[in-house]
Amino acid sequence: MIPGGGQPNMQQLLQQAQKMQQDLARAQEELAATEVEGQAGGGLVAATVTGSGELRGLVIDPKAVDPEDTETLADLIVAAVQAANDNAQQLQQAKLGPLTQGLGGMPGLGF
Repeated sequence: MIPGGGQPNMQQLLQQAQKMQQDLARAQEELAATEVEGQAGGGLVAATVTGSGELRGLVIDPKAVDPEDTETLADLIVAAVQAANDNAQQLQQAKLGPLTQGLGGMPGLGF
């Protein structure tokens, strides 16, 4: 390697890659521990998911329960879970987006 020849310092690049991997792992752990909510039917059904998309809770207002119309209740549940997952996706983008943008050109990192 020629001094001042513009060659990258491989040790420095490796350290940067390792730090980015650590930051990404930390952000993923934070996502798994963070809960977000989605609602449907004006709050009749509320779903809670982690930032990584794991369903953690479901609250159904008794007003939403009609034994003659379970289809509407099912639709509300699906809508609430989808809303919660949309919120989790937004959280993922906010937490992981800046970290993963820098990893695109680094081979072997698996992202």
